[in-house]
Amino acid sequence: MHLFSPTPLIDRRRFLAGFGAGVAGLLAPGAARALERSDALFASAYMTRDGYGVAMLTERGEILHRTPLPDRGHDVVMAPDGSSAIAFARRPGTFAVKFDPAGRTPPLTISSPEGRHFYGHGAFSLGGRLVYATENDFDAARGMIGIYDVADRMTRIGEFESHGVGPHDIEIMPDGRHMVIANGAIETHPDMERVQLNLATMKPNIAVIEIATGALVARHALAPELHQLSLRHMARDGRGRVWFACQNQGDATQVHQLVGHLSADLSALRLIDLPEEPLVSLRGYVGSIECNATSGLVAITSPRGNVAISFEGDSGRIVDELRIRNVCGVAPHGAGFIRSTGEGEFAEARLDIGFDNHIAVARG
Repeated sequence: MHLFSPTPLIDRRRFLAGFGAGVAGLLAPGAARALERSDALFASAYMTRDGYGVAMLTERGEILHRTPLPDRGHDVVMAPDGSSAIAFARRPGTFAVKFDPAGRTPPLTISSPEGRHFYGHGAFSLGGRLVYATENDFDAARGMIGIYDVADRMTRIGEFESHGVGPHDIEIMPDGRHMVIANGAIETHPDMERVQLNLATMKPNIAVIEIATGALVARHALAPELHQLSLRHMARDGRGRVWFACQNQGDATQVHQLVGHLSADLSALRLIDLPEEPLVSLRGYVGSIECNATSGLVAITSPRGNVAISFEGDSGRIVDELRIRNVCGVAPHGAGFIRSTGEGEFAEARLDIGFDNHIAVARG
């Protein structure tokens, strides 16, 4: 995101200037030195025996700053200028926390409106004034996109339909006029925790929406026999394609292709053909997907299969297949990727916290 602003990542000097304003008084000496020598910064939700939070980390896994969360988080989105970030609750949670990556100002916690819960993802508008969050109108089993004014203490100023059930990930396109939504098609209700209520009747889709009006521009679906492949996470590559990854909610013994993309003009959807052996190793579940615009590689992870795979986006050729216990988080770095696990691994570091599903890039 996937996950974070689709605008170009801010450069090192600008980020250090903003982040550095809070270093002297707020970062421990070791963290300040780590920041100064770092080439990249990342954010990820985490959990410990004592509670939950979101951490800012270097590419070496050094923690610079932590912000507590009221419960388990999922994804983090970064403002285009790096001045703020928002952590969303894991589905079907009802909180979001806006925080300063440098810890200079107190975090702001908001709740989803009555009758709604979050799905763990969101995206900033290109200018950074608004945030769009995937939400569930759970009594009507209707996917919604909530609109929040970041400058006005995250006031909710509107909403429109996601044109599907269970909207999960969201991408704002570079034109600033369209968003792409992965409607995973799983109906949930906060009174029933994470029980999936409609597996027999799932109809996942990827919807292209006009941001200004909420109007549906296009809706893409897989073949009817694949209706139990929940479309969850997305990432844009350097050619403008929107990649997506699936999670099989049907017969676990059936092996399906789980990765595909929308064409750059958003008019066509297709699954790609990964080789059978790595496909089987995913165990029907892709937890995260990311693209590296520098190298053209795509990375996917499966905490169920304990595997992380990278492949060439154009040819589908597998570049590496790594066996990593409980791996899920992945983010582009250099010409490759860094990864995190629920066991506390982040890049080459091993920490005393368990990382949640995603890594957001604050500075690449």
